[in-house]
Amino acid sequence: MRGHRPRLQPAIGFIGFGEAGTHIANGLRSAGLERLSAFDIRDIHDSAALSSTLVVESPAALADSSDILIAAVTASSALEAATQIAPFLDSRHLYVDINSVSPALKQQIDAVIRTRNAAFVEAAVMAPVAPYGHRVPMLLGGSGAALFAETMTPFGMRLEVLQGTVGTAAAVKMCRSIVVKGLEALLFECVLGANRYGAEDRVFASLNESFPGIDWKKLADYMINRVVLHGERRAHEMEEVAETLRAIGIDPIMAEAAARRQAWSAGLDLKSRFGADGPASYRDVLNTINK
Repeated sequence: MRGHRPRLQPAIGFIGFGEAGTHIANGLRSAGLERLSAFDIRDIHDSAALSSTLVVESPAALADSSDILIAAVTASSALEAATQIAPFLDSRHLYVDINSVSPALKQQIDAVIRTRNAAFVEAAVMAPVAPYGHRVPMLLGGSGAALFAETMTPFGMRLEVLQGTVGTAAAVKMCRSIVVKGLEALLFECVLGANRYGAEDRVFASLNESFPGIDWKKLADYMINRVVLHGERRAHEMEEVAETLRAIGIDPIMAEAAARRQAWSAGLDLKSRFGADGPASYRDVLNTINK
């Protein structure tokens, strides 16, 4: 790779310090990394204190203090975040974008980062971050992928480098989301209807028989919990999925429908009613909606 290799104890900087950034930072701190910093437009001092992460006041300060920059912002802000910090990057930096965006947008971000001779890493996060922290599985691509994996695997990160152009890892993530986020939306819509007709038990019994090995009620409890907690973010991700499909000439009928149901859930503001852990069951959600 061009430029200098990160030190044995790399300095990690987070662009955006929401749920994903916080959990990854906590994990890296527990793995022995000492130099963590973050920049966010929000007040993040409380969450940063959990991992003794230094809060800096500008993208310039973050670039100055970091070898590896991990961008963990919203999908709609991913390109803007890269553009804002790019003037302060040079060949010693690895820029790692973990946002759930389309392959085309990953390629745009790559182009921005390469103008400064920094190395780009597209990272597709393949499971919910919260249970895994920094050990959440990621697929990697880009000019800095191999070095990022070499540097961070010793600290417990689970990183797989894919062959191919930038956007390949994102494509895996986007196509997987058609099923995962789509199934969340389907189950939510299913129980909304079944509950009104008193048909839930029969519906779940039939699904269990048709798809043995899956406890569909338990799956509904889990997936609807995820929709309540993360519906807004999931809706944005499914919009990125739709863009991914349109770019290759596929009409994103199912992706757009899933985005609508996820956005509908977010619009109910159910998250504020259930707290950080979300509802214990889908029936708790239906009882709230039906009041």
